[in-house]
Amino acid sequence: MSKDRDGEASVRLDRWLWAARFFKTRRQAVEAVQGGKVDVDGGRAKPSRAVRPGDRLTITKAQQRFEVVVQGVAEERGPAKVAETLYEETEASRQRRQEQAEQRRAAAAAVPRPSHRPGRRDRRRLSALKKGE
Repeated sequence: MSKDRDGEASVRLDRWLWAARFFKTRRQAVEAVQGGKVDVDGGRAKPSRAVRPGDRLTITKAQQRFEVVVQGVAEERGPAKVAETLYEETEASRQRRQEQAEQRRAAAAAVPRPSHRPGRRDRRRLSALKKGE
């Protein structure tokens, strides 16, 4: 952790993302920042940008989008309970992610799935059906 010009504690963006457990490795955090998946206060950032308490981050990870406000800084990755104290997710972000999860569940429920894994006889019947026998 370092102090910036105002005497406020700050840490590199890639280290903070890793310590807050948004990414499993620092390398993944660096790639996400360089790929434009992380915005700081509404603008793109470099992995070396200093993050301070009060900064607003938008993190896009797979199909999920997190909007968080930095509450604390840490350079070391600690337990998940400690990582949760480093940020606060906005209520709008939390609701949007819940709605998207419900939509994904509904879409998955609409797709029929087999009740079991096919056995030898089932595989042979499927093979014959596909061949047109």
